[in-house]
Amino acid sequence: MFGLFKKKSEKEKLQEQYASLMKEAHQLSTSNRKLSDQKVFEANEIAKKIEALPSE
Repeated sequence: MFGLFKKKSEKEKLQEQYASLMKEAHQLSTSNRKLSDQKVFEANEIAKKIEALPSE
């Protein structure tokens, strides 16, 4: 209950975005391989940003 209004950290936001892109890439992998590869590339760029953030 106390965490109800807690803002998400930049790392949490990026992790959610990464997970969303990977899920979308997996769904597209059966129908549109080129678009799936693009989503994986975008997810990898976000992963690099996550690694660049200072650890807590």
